[in-house]
Amino acid sequence: MDSSANSLHREGLSISEASAVAGIGRTKVYEAIATGSLKARKCGKRTLILRDDLRQFLASLPSAA
Repeated sequence: MDSSANSLHREGLSISEASAVAGIGRTKVYEAIATGSLKARKCGKRTLILRDDLRQFLASLPSAA
């Protein structure tokens, strides 16, 4: 087991990683970015989502009935 890989906790997530962490599809992530409900940042061509922004987005979703 590589301990350095397991201890790495990146703050910036790709669209695919954010989708996996949140448990929603990539399309929903892109829709949330487009509507402004999920903040994304650019680093060159790469789109990054900060973990705090993803948590804030998930917390803002409506409660299930």
